[in-house]
Amino acid sequence: MKLLVPDLISNSYFPAVAAADLGLFAAEGLEVEVELCFPVSAAYEALRRGEADFVAGSAHSALAAFPGWRGVKLLCAQAQGMYWFLVMRADLGLKRGQIEGLRGCTIGAAPWVEMGLRRLLREGGIDLTRDCVQIIPIPGSTGGSINFGVTAAQALRDGRIDGFWANGMAAQLALLWEIGTVVLDVRRGDGPQNAFHYTFSSLATTDRVLDTAPDRAAAAIRAIVRTHAALKSDVGLASNVGQRRFPPTESSLIVDLIRRDLPYYDAAISPAAIAGMVQFARDLNLITADIPYEDAVAARFQDLWSATPAC
Repeated sequence: MKLLVPDLISNSYFPAVAAADLGLFAAEGLEVEVELCFPVSAAYEALRRGEADFVAGSAHSALAAFPGWRGVKLLCAQAQGMYWFLVMRADLGLKRGQIEGLRGCTIGAAPWVEMGLRRLLREGGIDLTRDCVQIIPIPGSTGGSINFGVTAAQALRDGRIDGFWANGMAAQLALLWEIGTVVLDVRRGDGPQNAFHYTFSSLATTDRVLDTAPDRAAAAIRAIVRTHAALKSDVGLASNVGQRRFPPTESSLIVDLIRRDLPYYDAAISPAAIAGMVQFARDLNLITADIPYEDAVAARFQDLWSATPAC
């Protein structure tokens, strides 16, 4: 089976990648090939066409290929909460939460990922037009094999943007290189309270897979749950994945990034998470009506989310 991720050198979709590399998909009887497919909209489009079986990406982005949420289901969460960081040039001298300092800045963000930032800034009183804030694709981030986070950090280093909205790996590289400052980290309390539930890192599949291979869908969920448990038991396992998948610098950072993310490792998809995501999508006119929980989530597998796996 094929699993697509929109950013591979990253902590965002690490549980799915680790489930493959640590042998936990295999332990559940699945042969899973992990493939990078950027941007996330392209990954979901490939899922819709039947060119992949699973997408490990941002939950709300399923709407890029499945209008009205028809034909797709979320199997489980890889982690809870919206997981991107706003990082700005260090020489701007901005502090956490100081979004008024963004006036006149150019910020790089990926397609569909940028929606979370737009909504955050609007709720924080920033008018993109009035305040001359530009949110643009990262220069050089074209092609399906782009690792967006590291590309964003390099673009900031090169002075091609004033900041980026990207994953924890990008943020950590910016801090390591002393070129950036974290201005917003929604998971850890920045921004409006409801922003936590704008979206989350999920594992998704199609109704077609659920109809024809429900046992494989269930096995994939069990593998993610086992991966969460394995990393919580021994976060050093993340190094095995990093050494296989990442360049040396990024590999050296991944254990600390995953350790920081462990409190959010919970496969459950709560009604609050779906309600928040649906409201976010409605606010952005991605949908025009509410989506019932059971239409968005493969709820028949919810007992698997809290299973205690043998690791």
